[in-house]
Amino acid sequence: MTFTQIFAAIFLLFALYCGLDPFNYSPIANFPNFEVKKIHTPAWSELPKDRDQHNLLQNSHIRFLNQIQGPESIVFDNLGRGPYTAVADGRILFLNDEHNWVDFAYTSPNRSFCKPLPVEAATPFSYVKTEHICGRPLGLRFHKKTGELYIADAYLGLMKVGPEGGLATSLTTEVEGVPLRFTNDVDVDAEGNVYFTHSSEIYQRRNFFQLAASGDDSGKVLKYNPTTKETTVLVRNIQFPNGISLSKDGSFFIFCEADIGRLRKYWLKGEKAGTSEIIAIVPGPPDNVRVNEDGDFWVAIHCRRTMYSYITGLYPWISKVILKLPIPLKFQYLIHIGGNQHGVIVKYSPEGKLLQILEDTEGKVVRAASEVEEKDGQLWIGSVIMPFIAVYKLVIVR
Repeated sequence: MTFTQIFAAIFLLFALYCGLDPFNYSPIANFPNFEVKKIHTPAWSELPKDRDQHNLLQNSHIRFLNQIQGPESIVFDNLGRGPYTAVADGRILFLNDEHNWVDFAYTSPNRSFCKPLPVEAATPFSYVKTEHICGRPLGLRFHKKTGELYIADAYLGLMKVGPEGGLATSLTTEVEGVPLRFTNDVDVDAEGNVYFTHSSEIYQRRNFFQLAASGDDSGKVLKYNPTTKETTVLVRNIQFPNGISLSKDGSFFIFCEADIGRLRKYWLKGEKAGTSEIIAIVPGPPDNVRVNEDGDFWVAIHCRRTMYSYITGLYPWISKVILKLPIPLKFQYLIHIGGNQHGVIVKYSPEGKLLQILEDTEGKVVRAASEVEEKDGQLWIGSVIMPFIAVYKLVIVR
């Protein structure tokens, strides 16, 4: 057999392997009806060029390493106690005065089936297969008047629990007759109206990579009225809506468009009430957004957008061809983010002006960020894929 024949045979076997994917390595192997839509990303030239040249996030302190898995959202209650955080096994934990994490609340009654694993064995991904049973609380917000904690559980919908904690009560699990498959983030105003994001009608949280890659635009921003108990759609046809945060005065809220990489403002009061507008293009896919005491907004960004993710978003056929290849999800994910995890957090004014950017481009300390909560001159940084909270001390300029 000649070299050319050997090469041709190897090439043919490789092509068959890629086409058949006998071990189901492709991220879309179990999605026979997977479709890809164009992601309407702003032009590459419009992405912010600002960078943190000093990698200031590397000055963060890692706290509670391996004590908490996947702390997506971080909140403090009306008395300043906390933090409280939602973790991968379905619990909401509270850091008590003795600096120990204790159970505060949970969204599923199936706790006998959902016991946390030993510290040495657990990771943020240990509970993915049981999330739909144990619950996966994501966004958390306290009602400033009542002290009730509102919860966006990815699988169980919008919920709340009283100031003493315990089993949360379901508020809504559907909108317009369609089940909530991926409830993501939440905020509540002074009157008790709840605003929350529903990321997809098709994909659940465990399939967040497939959701991001698909360009699915079934996402919505919703409002729950506590008086009528009705859930209504405020904004629809969004590609992966994620974080949401009311402004300091309650006249509008900001929500994140993760796939596109934008912040949008939705007006609740004034002449523009009921309308929305784009206020900022962010450096990468934004996760949660939180307002601080000054009325500015901290945005956690999963990673900087890469040219690879930009091109595959613009050309769905390229994305689908690559996703069909027998390349495991872990490696497809790393390709999308540029090869290594790297946290980015950005502060914006209410008008969308970029005020500050903090990064860890090498991923030495803050490898990923899902949320940033500012309290007493410090940033508390959580991540749905990390086993710790990072705390960054702000430099106060007077």
